Amino acid sequence: MAGEISMIGSVILALFLAGYLGQQYLPPPKPRVIGLDLGTTFCSVGVFQPGSGDVEIIADEEGRKSIPSAVSFTNTEVLAGHEAVDLADSNPQNTIYDSKRFIGKIFEDGVLEQESARYPFKVINNNGSAEFLISTNGTFTVSPEFIGSRLLLKMRKMAEKQLNVPIQKAVISVPAEFDERQRNYTVRAANLAGLEILRVINEPTAAAMAYGLHKVDVFNVLVVDLGGGTLDVSLLNKQGGMFLTRAMAGNNKLGGQDFSQRLLQYATERVRQEFGVPPTLKEDIHRLRQAVEAAKLNLTVHPSTTIRLPLDLHTHDSSESPKDQTPVLFQSVITRKLFEELNEDLFQKILAPVETVLSEGHLEKEEVDEIVLVGGSTRIPRIRRLISEYFGKEPNTSVDPDLAVVTGVAIQAGIMGGSWPLQVSAIEIPNRHLRKTNFS
Repeated sequence: MAGEISMIGSVILALFLAGYLGQQYLPPPKPRVIGLDLGTTFCSVGVFQPGSGDVEIIADEEGRKSIPSAVSFTNTEVLAGHEAVDLADSNPQNTIYDSKRFIGKIFEDGVLEQESARYPFKVINNNGSAEFLISTNGTFTVSPEFIGSRLLLKMRKMAEKQLNVPIQKAVISVPAEFDERQRNYTVRAANLAGLEILRVINEPTAAAMAYGLHKVDVFNVLVVDLGGGTLDVSLLNKQGGMFLTRAMAGNNKLGGQDFSQRLLQYATERVRQEFGVPPTLKEDIHRLRQAVEAAKLNLTVHPSTTIRLPLDLHTHDSSESPKDQTPVLFQSVITRKLFEELNEDLFQKILAPVETVLSEGHLEKEEVDEIVLVGGSTRIPRIRRLISEYFGKEPNTSVDPDLAVVTGVAIQAGIMGGSWPLQVSAIEIPNRHLRKTNFS
């Protein structure tokens, strides 16, 4: 008997030794489960690298780690990401964005018309579900999950090109507020892209995992997620590796696009004051919008920046054709102080959902252990200052806010794929009575 136990022990020791030597000297296997963040404005894909335990966010051909959540239909092809955004001004009726706002939702009469009024493309009601009307060679409709599938397919191909292996399995994130139908339709979008979803994880939980909070002793975590188009604030209770979303609030019409729009309105007025006419050509408006977006990003790290671009301005009663007119050069110095003044009322709106989740979670702000920032708009210094002043302490900024959700999803994908080194999996406790409070 003792000899048998000794033999079993030797076999186990040999297996551990073989595993250790394999980790040290053999190339690690390629990851085959990807993590997907299908965001309202941008989306990303990441993988957990076996062996090193690092998360790699897959970049596109230009090295960009996020792609715009836009799909454009032309007479000859369907384009997704940056290529679609490039057509947004010249092909607005057939360039669909913000489709995540519609996926899996059932709309009451009149609500869908109200929601879709601000978009240049046509949204129609099909028995309570939203569909997008496309007019290219012919006229047809596509569903929000089809739009999502084109973005997910693009990210799947990006991952396959980078990893040089076929990818068929994934973990995907969704907003904590998504009901079962919205989650199922998100999974359906992934299925249309040829992907099997192993797990759906809430975005706030994914963000908390990216910050490593599933492995440390914290209890109350506040997640402020401010992206391009939406604000979501979530209060998580965490014990061990289990997360419970205790309260949610947000603003579905507040984000980086709104801050850019204020700056665009300012720049447009400056053009009108300097040259007598505002920009009206699609090309001018597109260039000015790109310049404003670049200026907003520069102001997160610099106290001032300069917008400088040629504009082909013309008036409708001009005798010259646009081709015969000489472009003018528009220049304007934009300071961070000016940007903050233009948007201060919008920035202040961030605090309302923060106060609501604390109230609904029966929590004092001093009891929040960690404040986690998610979404590119949380880079704005004024927003970080606003949050730190409210709580009397600095938020956690150790993770790139643009990539926090996809990083957490990639970690969960590594867990589902059994990648080494093993991680502690985050377990989400469903809160069936949870409702999101929306501000506007």
